[in-house]
Amino acid sequence: MTRATHPASADPPRDWTDGHVERWRPVLPHLDPDIEGAVTRMIKLTRHLGRVREQGVADYGLQKHEFDTLHGLAGRGGRATPSELRADLNLAPASVTGRLEALERRGFIVRTPSSDDRRRVDVELTEAGRLAWRQALDVVGREERRLLGVLAPDERRVLSDLLRRVLLAAEEEPPEARPQAAASRADRAQAGTGTGDDRAAEAWRGDRAEPRTEPPATGWHEPGA
Repeated sequence: MTRATHPASADPPRDWTDGHVERWRPVLPHLDPDIEGAVTRMIKLTRHLGRVREQGVADYGLQKHEFDTLHGLAGRGGRATPSELRADLNLAPASVTGRLEALERRGFIVRTPSSDDRRRVDVELTEAGRLAWRQALDVVGREERRLLGVLAPDERRVLSDLLRRVLLAAEEEPPEARPQAAASRADRAQAGTGTGDDRAAEAWRGDRAEPRTEPPATGWHEPGA
C-alpha cells in the first residue's frame, strides 16, 4: 500500500496572514503583499513567543520582571554590578534595587561586596536562581525548536541571514527619523496643517499596530491547528 501524495499543483497551506493580506489589498491597491505578509508574520510570531514565555515564566513561579533580571544576570556569566544590570534592563536605579531585594529574599541571588572595590556591590546568581531561569527558558526554547523545526537546517540559516539584513537596515536611522524632520511633522500635526499623505500614513501605521481582526482563540498558534 503506497502513501498518498498531494498533486504538485495543490495550493500551499494558508495561514491567518494570507486572509489579512487579501482583505487589505482592495483597500490599499499599492500594498506590497510580500512586505505586508512578512511583517505581519514577524509580528505574530513575536507575540506568540511572548505569550509562551509569559506562560513558561508563570509555570515556574516567576514574574516576568524576575525572569528578565535573572536572564540579564545569566547573560553576564552569572555575576554583575547593579549598574550593569540597570543598563542592560534600561531601568531606574530604584527599580533595580527593588528587583534585587525581592530576588535575594527568594534565594535566587546574593549580593556581596566587590573584591575589586569594597564600596561596590556585586550581584551573583545562585544555583536556585540559575535553575529557575533555565527551567523557564527551556519552555521558550522548546517552542522555538518546534516552530523552526519545520525548516531544514540550511533553510534556517538562510532565514537567519535574511533577517540579519533586515535588522541591519532597522538599526540605521532613517532620514525621516531625524530630529528636524520629526519636529516638522509634529508641528504640522499640532497645527492641523499636515498633508493628506501625512494623515493617511499615520492612520495606516496606527492600524498596523493592532490588526482589525485577531485570529480565533484556538487558531494558528496552537499545535496541530
